[in-house]
Amino acid sequence: MAEGGRNNKGQFAKGNRGKAKGTRHKATVACEALLDGQVEKLTKKAVDMALAGDVQAMRICMDRIAPPRKDRHVIFDMPQIEGAHDHPAALASIMTAVAGGALTPAEGQALAAMLAEHRKAIETADIESRLAALEASHG
Repeated sequence: MAEGGRNNKGQFAKGNRGKAKGTRHKATVACEALLDGQVEKLTKKAVDMALAGDVQAMRICMDRIAPPRKDRHVIFDMPQIEGAHDHPAALASIMTAVAGGALTPAEGQALAAMLAEHRKAIETADIESRLAALEASHG
């Protein structure tokens, strides 16, 4: 048995899950202790430096004020999707929106992946109903 309750592969041994849930790293605790009561002063200093023209301080302040967006609401014309037969037209509308700049390639890819999941759900429901009908007829 290796150190820290791990086996020879470095994995936690059965019954030993490592640190308890909520346990914090020593460095994090030490950092918080050093900064305790200083947050307001540090924030004011960063703002003062940004206002004085310090580009790095400006970047830090702007990242806190307006963090980079990870997602946005996507609005574009897409046909109604009622079944698998509607998917080719929906995918074509997504591709047209990407080509025209209304959607980014990543947004188009995400929407296409949603369509693929929708298709899988339709196929699964179809298989389930066909299987139920076969079992009923033979059963």
